[in-house]
Amino acid sequence: MPQIKKLTFLAAGASIALASQVFAHAHLKSAAPASDSTVKQAPSELDLTFTEGLNLKFSGVKVTAPDKAVVKTGGGSLMDGDMTLMVPVSQKLTPGKYTVEWHVLSTDGHKTNGTYSFTVAP
Repeated sequence: MPQIKKLTFLAAGASIALASQVFAHAHLKSAAPASDSTVKQAPSELDLTFTEGLNLKFSGVKVTAPDKAVVKTGGGSLMDGDMTLMVPVSQKLTPGKYTVEWHVLSTDGHKTNGTYSFTVAP
């Protein structure tokens, strides 16, 4: 194989390997309540589903109420092959817009975080 073809082949292989590492992070796939949704009944739990399995010890959420107070939540647990983080909501949510800040560690060691909001409007 000519030298230039070998270099091109190696560069392509390296690009594919690096790209697969970039996509190896756990990204939020869906949430209940859904992002930017309005729910009539206050949720008793949050279910955040990710694209990869999670490490529960280093994953969690913080929920902020419309008045910027932190909402009490219970300890989270994993479901669906460790891809869904379920967090019980310990206090009654009143009408208004809530912000969920999440942080997770995927089982392969990558950390990701993000936020989304939902509104309670009975």
